[in-house]
Amino acid sequence: MKTVFHKATERGHANHGWLDAHHSFSFAQWYDPEKVHFGALRVLNDDIISPGMGFGTHPHDNMEIVTIPLEGELKHKDSTGNEEIIREGEVQIMSAGSGIYHSEFNPNHDQHTNLLQIWVFPEKRNIEPRYDQKIFDQEGRHNQWQTVVSPDGEGALWINQKAYFNISNLEKGKNLNYEFRNPEQGGYLFVIDGSIEINGQKLGKRDAVGISETGQFEIKSLENSKLLLIEVPMMELA
Repeated sequence: MKTVFHKATERGHANHGWLDAHHSFSFAQWYDPEKVHFGALRVLNDDIISPGMGFGTHPHDNMEIVTIPLEGELKHKDSTGNEEIIREGEVQIMSAGSGIYHSEFNPNHDQHTNLLQIWVFPEKRNIEPRYDQKIFDQEGRHNQWQTVVSPDGEGALWINQKAYFNISNLEKGKNLNYEFRNPEQGGYLFVIDGSIEINGQKLGKRDAVGISETGQFEIKSLENSKLLLIEVPMMELA
């Protein structure tokens, strides 16, 4: 099993006043040649957006964009006519495909929004842009993996890539195994909250580890923990 450990304190950080952002991979003005991507996973941003603020209309193309609210709400509007609000417990996906414009704002004026925004390179380029969101039952992730994004359906949001997003709320003292759909793929495990141990390595809140060259691995929860595991093809950048 091959692992690469990313400490929370070593992420990129940019505080724009209205936006306080941490970057697990190189993004905008922050660049680390050792943290450009993990396989098809290109971006994992941990954003805190001030009340009433947000990202104005901007373009994307040929990227699969997944948004997971952790606190508060986010209002999305795009050039294909979608105008929605997503909340904690929901997951949103946008296949930018051949090109799309969208904006994202915190619609509340008395509460910040904290979200994870994740970009994955697509399997097929220039597809028709697509948007979807779904609320997931929290009990479905209690001491087990709940797949929220998948190319296979299975009650999850569809993605244009052989990628699987899995969330678990793992109680202290519990062990949880993960078996790769494809042993040639890798997994990026991000600790949203809590503390775990994997392969002798302890990880705390917002720490992450990339895992590859194995068919499965086991996690031990050292305290109540919330986990995000993203399985992706281990592609190289051209």
